[in-house]
Amino acid sequence: MKLEQLHLLFQEHPVICTDTRKITHNCLFFALKGPNFNGNTFTSEALQKGAAYVIIDEEEHKVSEQCIVVTDVLTTLQDLARHHRKLSKAKVIALTGSNGKTTTKELINCVLSKKYNTIATKGNLNNHIGVPLTLLTITKETEIAIVEMGANHQGEIAMLSKIAEPDFGYITNFGKAHLEGFGGTEGVIKGKSELYTHLITGKKSVFMNADDPVQVEKLGAHIKKYGFSIDNPQYFNIKFLEANPFVVLEFEGTRVATQLVGKYNFTNCCAAITMGKYFNVSPSDIKEALEAYQPKNNRSQIIEQGGYKIILDAYNANPTSMQAALENFSSMEATSKTLILGDMFELGTDADQEHQQIADLAQEMGFEHVVLVGSNFFGAQTPFLQCKDFEALKMHLSENPPQKGSLLIKGSRGMALERVLELL
Repeated sequence: MKLEQLHLLFQEHPVICTDTRKITHNCLFFALKGPNFNGNTFTSEALQKGAAYVIIDEEEHKVSEQCIVVTDVLTTLQDLARHHRKLSKAKVIALTGSNGKTTTKELINCVLSKKYNTIATKGNLNNHIGVPLTLLTITKETEIAIVEMGANHQGEIAMLSKIAEPDFGYITNFGKAHLEGFGGTEGVIKGKSELYTHLITGKKSVFMNADDPVQVEKLGAHIKKYGFSIDNPQYFNIKFLEANPFVVLEFEGTRVATQLVGKYNFTNCCAAITMGKYFNVSPSDIKEALEAYQPKNNRSQIIEQGGYKIILDAYNANPTSMQAALENFSSMEATSKTLILGDMFELGTDADQEHQQIADLAQEMGFEHVVLVGSNFFGAQTPFLQCKDFEALKMHLSENPPQKGSLLIKGSRGMALERVLELL
């Protein structure tokens, strides 16, 4: 079946499923493969549960005329998404970066949806499967699509950009994330900048943090750019007022009191404001959107529980975001402060050094009540308490609950430190 024919079929059945546990009536089921599964083997189940057609790449699993055999299911999904995007009139904004992608994407969507019909990446479905699935949710009514792009190795952002063909792009920052896959900090900068390279080649436009020297250097004079800055008169100025604990800012005489914790969220707000201004969303609507947004899914959530004021930032962690979290926590006013920090993953050969530096930083900042959790932190040379795993932490907290006051919980997703809440 040709791509154009498959797209016509998609228009008749505009819901894509890749998991038989989430089959909806009349959907198209794409039988993807993974390290531990082969979607082709679920062909009959998908049809029994109501799929209109199943796209497979193994002929022996064709059980009826409702099975469409292609060379490669994943490639077909990506090609279909690219084709659908090209036929759409929607403007596509792509964003990537080491930290803050998902929060920034949510803020941009909140602001732009005040005036436009928008769609945005759901959750963090930002990879080689998630980006195509996002693009395929664009409808005739969609005016702006906000597409998050994640990557853990070079070449991935370039590939995703070819699928999404964005009209605009934004990189949140270049931090120490996925160092193992990217091959160090310079590799991160090179990998994330693939979005800029794609936009420059296509003579598209970029939103940027004009106070980030790396972004300024990478963009130069090669592209149309709409930047924000605290005080550079060449760009749109946004004032940072405070973050104790919530970010408060001001633009064009409009004061915005957000529900976002930490100065590191200031630039995330700035990106959304700048895009709002570019797309002519009124200052009052921008203010309303930002003030209404509440973080969720363990991303800098404020939780008051059992006499504790908890900053739960357990969705993910890398050295850059960890340092920002410590700096913010250090600046907050509190009678007592306790840190529970979990291992940072995907750092490769830099893991020992990066964990030692975070332990040293916590000591330099004067934190007294610190618990380090995980095998990487367990190897650091530090006066702080070290728990090799979560079970050790659980045992410690059962006998030594933290002092009542403020508590920062942060670690990589695999550490699942949100479980600490059950122990307090």
